[in-house]
Amino acid sequence: MSGGWELNLDRAEFLAQHWQRQPLLIRNAISNFRPPLDSHQLAGLALEDEVESRLIEQRGKTWRQYDGPFSESDFLRDRPWTLLVQAVDHYIPAVAELHRLIDFIPQWRTDDIMVSYAVDGASVGPHYDNYDVFLLQGEGHRRWQLGQRCDHTSPLIPHDDLRILSAFEPSAEYLLGPGDILYVPPGVAHWGIAQGECTTFSIGFRAPRISDMVSRWADQLLQQLPPEQFYRDPGRAPVVRPGELHPRDLEQAMTQLHDVLGQAVGAHWFGELVTEPRYHIEVDDDEAARAHALLKGCARSVTLSPAAKVAWQQDATGIAVFANGECLTCAASVLPSLLILCRSEALADASLDKAMADPDTASMLGSLAQSGCIYVE
Repeated sequence: MSGGWELNLDRAEFLAQHWQRQPLLIRNAISNFRPPLDSHQLAGLALEDEVESRLIEQRGKTWRQYDGPFSESDFLRDRPWTLLVQAVDHYIPAVAELHRLIDFIPQWRTDDIMVSYAVDGASVGPHYDNYDVFLLQGEGHRRWQLGQRCDHTSPLIPHDDLRILSAFEPSAEYLLGPGDILYVPPGVAHWGIAQGECTTFSIGFRAPRISDMVSRWADQLLQQLPPEQFYRDPGRAPVVRPGELHPRDLEQAMTQLHDVLGQAVGAHWFGELVTEPRYHIEVDDDEAARAHALLKGCARSVTLSPAAKVAWQQDATGIAVFANGECLTCAASVLPSLLILCRSEALADASLDKAMADPDTASMLGSLAQSGCIYVE
């Protein structure tokens, strides 16, 4: 692993006792940790147009958010402020390596890595997230407080952009130094305050909303329903009160709906949903053509893009490969190369030669190049 990083964690115990359940402080989670990005490099990213960044400033009880890109003068402030830069792993390969620390969680559950820099005393206020997060301390120190369990009914201060809790009930407090990690499950209030200048790497996870899952599942069900299937009510009794929707009518409708909902529905909707990229991925036509030419000729390596969302599932007919929200139906022969690509994030030398020798795998790699999921060199 880059930098010799190893996560000091009993993975099975963590998943059994803490994942989605209880917070966990992991002291010296990464021994001899040297942050892969310093505050100056982070500030440089926030100057770029294509990078999503925010600056949060606290003035007493008032919070203000400013959106990037920024100029260097934006960082000259006389009040506590925090800079947050999204998807830093998409731009800095060494930051993307941090994903390997949590490779015991399915890749499709991982999200981007946000990096924050804060001056002394700065914070983004007490808040909660709807996703799991590993808060890895980089430079300096940050004091974290953990609070109550929250949900959509928890009161927030009035603000157009920020979701800051109006009440915070601290139950634990930890001072994190370089290499320490605080794991926070969804819904747990937390509040971090910089003790001197510091940086924090937020390794986040993603989870689809149940409403989105229902919508996608229903969309796939609708695609397979015959258009000439209608409500039926054979054997009904004569009406007594014209115009009435009788409870028996609703019962008949629900019975037919339950019958339809009990049908087997294709499983591709889930993979397409969870691999949709959060950020738009521009695919340059010339670069895609160059990648195809290299694959057919003298490609030396294929590397998974840090911004790519790739997952796969196996069924009786072969392998469904999900790439940035699209589904590729592939033969089972692609699996060995796909496993290497997902595990090592690259195919090179003998493994790439073997992949290209199989027509189905070569076709899959061509599709991944076209969607911007892989780099070809």
